[in-house]
Amino acid sequence: MTQEKIWNVPNVLTMIRMLLIPVYWALFMQGHRFVALAVFILASLTDLADGYIARKYHLITNFGKLMDPLADKLMVLSVMLSLALRSFVPWAPLIILLCKEGLMVLGGVVLLKKGVVVYAEKIGKIAQTFVVSSLVLSFFQPEFASLGCPVHLILMWIAVALTLSALVFYGRSAIEKYKAASHK
Repeated sequence: MTQEKIWNVPNVLTMIRMLLIPVYWALFMQGHRFVALAVFILASLTDLADGYIARKYHLITNFGKLMDPLADKLMVLSVMLSLALRSFVPWAPLIILLCKEGLMVLGGVVLLKKGVVVYAEKIGKIAQTFVVSSLVLSFFQPEFASLGCPVHLILMWIAVALTLSALVFYGRSAIEKYKAASHK
């Protein structure tokens, strides 16, 4: 049995994204809103880069399959939590996304025990893009409030709807794969 080589560019980018979470928190909590936003955008770009590089150069690893989505979830939920703490976004979307991610993790554990992997699909990637975009816009909540137009919240609720749609899609796919694995 050979040991998997985890030290590759995509996995290093994933680890950098994990390390950026406390950096983001420190900056945001010290009132450096736009510097924290830059860190969040940088983290989001590393997510795009690591996926692209891993697929293009065949550097997909089990470590990456586990840690990449975990890093994404932790970063997004951290940013959403920080924005909710400052009343830039309501708590409801955060609670909904936390519950959805909890279901995904529990489902993933159950499926993994059966040797079943449900891969990311287009709807999940679209939902993630909307979530990240809504969070970026949420940094400008004071400016939107002065205009009387909560663009960030409109986009956030669209993102929540897409995320819940993705959950239904993944749920169906997971059930089908679980049934197929049970009949083997």
